[in-house]
Amino acid sequence: MSTATAKRAPIGTKARTGEVCPESGVWKVDGSPSTTAPIAKGNRMPPYDGKAVTWVLTQYA
Repeated sequence: MSTATAKRAPIGTKARTGEVCPESGVWKVDGSPSTTAPIAKGNRMPPYDGKAVTWVLTQYA
C-alpha cells in the first residue's frame, strides 16, 4: 500500500443514520436486531427497521 494512499477510516468506526458514510465497506447495525449492509463512502447512512441507528464498519469494500 502506497504512502500516498488516503488513510482509511479504521474498522470499528461508527456512523449514525443520516450521516455521510466515511468509508466504503460492510457496515453492521450496533445493537439488536442487527443486520449488515454494503455502504459506499459518500452515501448517507440509512435507517434500519424504520429507526435511526448507529452503524459500525466491520470490513472494507
